[in-house]
Amino acid sequence: MDTIADDDGRAGSPDPGGPAGSLAAERRVAVGAAREAGALLRSRFHDDYGVRAKDDRGDVVTELDLMAESLVVGRLRESFPGDRILSEEAGPVPAAPGGKRTGRTWLVDPLDGSNNVVIGLPAYAVGIALCVGEAPVLGVVHDPVTDRTWTASAGLGAYGPRGRLTGPAGRPSAAGPLLAWTQGHAVARRDPVARALKDALEARSRRVLQLWAPLLAWAMLARGDIDGFVGYRAEAIDLPAGALLAAEAGLAIRALDGGAFHGGVGGPDTDRSFVAGRPEVLPDLLELVAEGRPTTAPTP
Repeated sequence: MDTIADDDGRAGSPDPGGPAGSLAAERRVAVGAAREAGALLRSRFHDDYGVRAKDDRGDVVTELDLMAESLVVGRLRESFPGDRILSEEAGPVPAAPGGKRTGRTWLVDPLDGSNNVVIGLPAYAVGIALCVGEAPVLGVVHDPVTDRTWTASAGLGAYGPRGRLTGPAGRPSAAGPLLAWTQGHAVARRDPVARALKDALEARSRRVLQLWAPLLAWAMLARGDIDGFVGYRAEAIDLPAGALLAAEAGLAIRALDGGAFHGGVGGPDTDRSFVAGRPEVLPDLLELVAEGRPTTAPTP
């Protein structure tokens, strides 16, 4: 049975509060795996561990990424052998031999914020999502540092240690909105669109947070700690869990031009640029973003 977390903000059981029903078993397994991986990451945070460059843009992968990934993938494979798994480091993991194919895909980001961990900054998360086709139906975000977990089920709401999440309350401060920003690893340092967008956000917001761990930003938005979240060519693996958490908390997500947002795991990263916030505040956020969007596509 689902339980609400203790008042100290940590889950009183491996399954935080939320609705029962379809996908209840999947939710329990995913939450348990995320919390187990989080405990591993937390216990090894100050240890010596191997680090290697992931690409030539400064991203890294650590032994902790791989250990947490192995744990989560193993738990999901054991419980749901017919499901496909797509993980940050391992890539696609096919359904187990003999398992009945389900058409479902688990997305696993075992350590969102690897660069933070490497420099000793305690800001990282574990993210797990279950998708049917391109649509996320279950999302789990776990913060190992605070031992807090947030979950969302499609059509059933988003929940955290203190109950249902409802996003930010009221209008942003007169000093401007408090925003978070993320951009994909493939975005060049001098990308003209990214630079223009960030300049516009900095000019008219109270503060722009760049956490290097988008899942934490999604959780902050769903909790109501920040007013909005802007992403430019965001990474695919952690987007569904975070976006579902926000959507089920009552937040709206739009493309940068204000149109419908269709970003998912498939397709180019140019489809994964977004503005997220409360529906009544979103027009202001889109106006702010519009100041930084070029009227013509940048020259390659």
